[in-house]
Amino acid sequence: MNKFLIATCLVASLSTQAFSQANIYPAKPQDKKIVLLGGTVHVGNGQVISNGYVTFEKGKITGVGDATTVKFSNTDATIHNLNGKHVYPGFIAPNTNLGLSEFESVKATLDFREIGQYNPHIRSIIAYNTDSKVPPTLRSNGVLMALIVPQGGVISGSSTAVQLDAWNWEDAAVKTDLGIHVNWPVTPRFRGAMGGGAAGGNNNTANAISELERFFIEAKSYNEVPQAVTNARFAGMKKLFDGTAKLFMHVNLQKDIVAAVNFAKRFNITPVIVGGSEASYVASFLKEQNVPVIINQPHSLPTSVDQDVNFPYKNASILNKAGVMVAISIDGYWEQRNLPFMAGTASTWGMSKEDALKTITSNTAKIIGIDNIAGSIEVGKDATLFISGGDALDMITNSIEKAFIQGRDIDLDNLHKQLDKRFSQKYGIK
Repeated sequence: MNKFLIATCLVASLSTQAFSQANIYPAKPQDKKIVLLGGTVHVGNGQVISNGYVTFEKGKITGVGDATTVKFSNTDATIHNLNGKHVYPGFIAPNTNLGLSEFESVKATLDFREIGQYNPHIRSIIAYNTDSKVPPTLRSNGVLMALIVPQGGVISGSSTAVQLDAWNWEDAAVKTDLGIHVNWPVTPRFRGAMGGGAAGGNNNTANAISELERFFIEAKSYNEVPQAVTNARFAGMKKLFDGTAKLFMHVNLQKDIVAAVNFAKRFNITPVIVGGSEASYVASFLKEQNVPVIINQPHSLPTSVDQDVNFPYKNASILNKAGVMVAISIDGYWEQRNLPFMAGTASTWGMSKEDALKTITSNTAKIIGIDNIAGSIEVGKDATLFISGGDALDMITNSIEKAFIQGRDIDLDNLHKQLDKRFSQKYGIK
């Protein structure tokens, strides 16, 4: 009982401390036309307008083009003269438990996995915490949207795309339950993996795949005819089989990637590969099957001892050159603030700067299915974008000066900035 009380007090203390240090509120809806004038507009689809303009009203982009061909009046619009600064579409984090985890060392604040192996009925969005102090730290680096992904088990549950400035999860949700996430059973690479030697490990993997296939078959049959008794787990697969949700297969090794794609194709589903550490080894296969890949954690060690030590940096570039649609992600939740620099690394290892930008903007939006409203600066899409004083993919020059989510001028303050100011004043550093 004493341990329980201590843990409870610790959580309360941490929460009180965190909430007392940051007073950041969601922005009000856009009420006046805004013009961004004279900046370098990175559209997000590969196009760059060196002296461009962007206009938006009521949260939607209404104009994009060459600034030398138009004139605007201050009477009916707020004009921001950018003088050579850069405009980017909001970056999208495509694989994160953001909002489902707050303090990694306090179990009570972790809500990203459920018990059991098959949980397609679990909805990550209803546990999403908009009061988390983490999203503001991401927005300060241009990450304005995210796909909130559950973890654990064989089928983890469904993911939802959110924008990162909201009062509650209903406000945050951009597209709910857009994908089901499957952790593909791993084939042991070395003898002794998974216990019992290579043969025993392979048998365990084969059994796990057979069990997963049986679940898919039963769920598909369940959803094809009316049922007298509801099975929540099978019902949770309905969107997958009727094509309204995507199948995200979390898998890394080349043999497993091929097996996972072939498994999905047996159910007439084209999956999205998440992880893909060795995806470029089977790039031609993925291109042929029209399978996109969300590369995870480019800043990591190779998966085998005989790989080029720089291979993780090149992975996205090789896939891109092969014609595979590729996005980039990064582990965890608070780490998402470094997402643009993962894309920046890809741009120095074989990708052009604008192709690298697409891996966290338009490609990501297309892969997760929100490209009708996000991912690029185009007329009709949400005005979710930001202004940077320098190259937003470079950690040295990245300097987010102003950001908009659905046209709302959001607060770029965060707990980190407040702590920096507080202690800089204390020690007279600034």
